[in-house]
Amino acid sequence: MTLKINHVSGAKEAESVRSLVQEEVEGQRAELIDLSLKIHRNPELGFQEVRASRWLTGYLRKKGFRIEMGVSGLATAFRATYGSGKPQIALMAEYDALPEIGHGCGHNLIAASAVGAATAAKLAVERYGGTITVLGTPAEEIYGGKAIMAEQGIFADLDMAMMVHPGNRNAVIIKALACVSLEVEFWGRAAHAAAQPEEGINALDAVLQSFNAVNALRQHIKSSARVHGIVTDGGEAANIVPAHSAASFLVRAEDEAYLDVLKERVLNCFRAASLATGARLEHRWGKTYYAPMRSNRTLARLFGRNMELLGHKIDWSQRETGFGSTDMGNVSQLVPSIHPFIAVAPPGVVTHSAEFASYAASQSGWAGLVLAAKALSLTVCDLLASPRLRQRVWREFRTGSAEGRQSLGQTRQ
Repeated sequence: MTLKINHVSGAKEAESVRSLVQEEVEGQRAELIDLSLKIHRNPELGFQEVRASRWLTGYLRKKGFRIEMGVSGLATAFRATYGSGKPQIALMAEYDALPEIGHGCGHNLIAASAVGAATAAKLAVERYGGTITVLGTPAEEIYGGKAIMAEQGIFADLDMAMMVHPGNRNAVIIKALACVSLEVEFWGRAAHAAAQPEEGINALDAVLQSFNAVNALRQHIKSSARVHGIVTDGGEAANIVPAHSAASFLVRAEDEAYLDVLKERVLNCFRAASLATGARLEHRWGKTYYAPMRSNRTLARLFGRNMELLGHKIDWSQRETGFGSTDMGNVSQLVPSIHPFIAVAPPGVVTHSAEFASYAASQSGWAGLVLAAKALSLTVCDLLASPRLRQRVWREFRTGSAEGRQSLGQTRQ
């Protein structure tokens, strides 16, 4: 669709662009819902999102985007661009599912909203110039696809990066923790658990003692930190002293400095269990860190104001909403970024649940998808139309100033 606007100036012209962008999202509503449903009905785990990436890039190619597959050496990652030159604004698409639960985090809605926003924002690119990019980022849930892509420099040329996550409330600023995984194994010695238990070294006891030590540690760490895990191998039979056991843990903290401190304290829990039981410990820290989220407040308030203009309430008194960890945090350390939430489920329904997965393919989920696409595309319009606003976004990013805390009326040009 080619942008056609009468020769009007200033605010009136900007509103004409904004109206056309919203109409474009509405015009794609049925296609975007269908796209989200195909991904929802065919859940794929991290780095296995072959169909999702094909469907998304096929849709974008049809809308005139240039497609690059396999960026950063990841087979299911992609970059889709429209326009040329600066500024380059990126919208992140996530599309991996959870084991067993499927799209219990609503990534099918994230992907469809990013695609819908980008294709609508083409109209603003044609009017103001610049580039709109959709980055397909696989494996957010477990492997940190964006962290790997960040290491490969894929975000180096971006001016801003945005995405919207479905949730149970509307929030424009989130707090996401730095995170790293820990895999542990204990090696003991098998024996008959009744006839000759003294000949055995119980690897399962080592895991259980480790859990108890971690539980004791929790009361002596910062309240914002998190340590949690599961037993992945607890033995073979009740009458055999387990010769092998294994567990998987996640360690989280508000910043990477405290994460490093906490890592050592957590590992000591496993070392102590090894000494107490005689079972040999092997451990592996994850290669990929999830960095803490650094929300750009100027961008966040701009997005929130667009949400309000679309008729949806934002609780501005709630400055930050708690969250787990996301590899969008790695992007936010490199370029001004936001990761707002849009409510698609009631407050009592939590993500990473089968119940939330049902909302990700419901009327309320589709309403959230369209709302996210509109709010994102309108925010792109504002950024492309205003060099001064882009400067303020970057000034906040570079200096960490409080400028983003000012009212939108003061920051929006």
